[in-house]
Amino acid sequence: EENGLNNFDLFALHAIYSVAIALLEIPSGYAADLWGRKNTLVLGTVFGFVGFVSYSAFHGFLGFLAAEIFLGIGQSFISGADSAMLYDTLSDQKKEHKYLTYEGRISAAGNFAESFGGLTVFILILAGMKSYRFPYILQSVATFVAIPAALMLTEPMRHKKLLPGDPFSILKIVNYSLFKNIKLSLSILFSAIIGFSTLTMAWFAQIYFYKTDIHARLYPVLWTLLNLTVGVGSVMAFRLEKKIGFTGSLIIILTGIVSGYAFNGLLIAPFAIAYFFVFYLFRGYATPTLKYYINLITTSDIRATVLSVRSLIIRLLFAAFGPLLGWMTDHYSLRAAILSGGIFVFFTGGIITLFLMRLNREQRLEEPE
Repeated sequence: EENGLNNFDLFALHAIYSVAIALLEIPSGYAADLWGRKNTLVLGTVFGFVGFVSYSAFHGFLGFLAAEIFLGIGQSFISGADSAMLYDTLSDQKKEHKYLTYEGRISAAGNFAESFGGLTVFILILAGMKSYRFPYILQSVATFVAIPAALMLTEPMRHKKLLPGDPFSILKIVNYSLFKNIKLSLSILFSAIIGFSTLTMAWFAQIYFYKTDIHARLYPVLWTLLNLTVGVGSVMAFRLEKKIGFTGSLIIILTGIVSGYAFNGLLIAPFAIAYFFVFYLFRGYATPTLKYYINLITTSDIRATVLSVRSLIIRLLFAAFGPLLGWMTDHYSLRAAILSGGIFVFFTGGIITLFLMRLNREQRLEEPE
């Protein structure tokens, strides 16, 4: 608001960020498979740092647009490569079965760090912070730390490497991921739809707080608590998945996400914010669990590219529907926008879940006793 932006601009900026990621998502994943995960992670952290420096210095829509593009490029080089590096490192140590444990811990650490960031902002506000730009400057400093951290990483040995030379190999990997390997394709699509839904709700949350007349000083507190909740869900991922398995995880994730859209869409009230915590708990469980299922059926030579395909679809979905939902919020109501998002996730996610359950059951029947 201080920079003349409305809800449509808010969603449009993040949609542009998503497009920036989308344009480089698969090429950056392919680069990680071809030239090494460490190299692309270092490049991604540099662009991320430049993005937050831009947010700290620029004003207005165009300035923020430049920042979002830099951040999008940075994120594209990180997403896929980070999880691929983790899985290959564990595979090299014969510890693939611990992937979900560590992915959950990493996701939780990120959410706990974001919670600490929210708490820091809250303290700054209480201390009389005069400009909301100052947290972006602090974020720039924090993001800079990622550069030397990335430089200190060790490239894991891969049991199967992607060989250079075929100019169409990237298209072959995408074709294999989305069309030839049906189980992998459905797993990617389901994970992408859930990723889109949780990303969208994160942006709805800010508007939801405003619509329920919650005091602005409480926003950082709520944001901190919500991200702590995501962290708890991520830490619980390994134990819960071990108990309920593949089919149970799909059902509980879809049910939890859709119920969050339904409840908070129907009730726009301060007390209904409590259900956001339930939604964020499912969000924390979904992210590492669904990445784990994709890694299980992907070989190391194309792992980063396949995970980038997942991220690409998430960003494309948000780029396509994010501004529309923002427009619905401005011209109709927040209730209509949230419920519309929930209906989309229910039907698309539900259909894919049924196909995955059927495919999983057929594969089990084909296995020798």
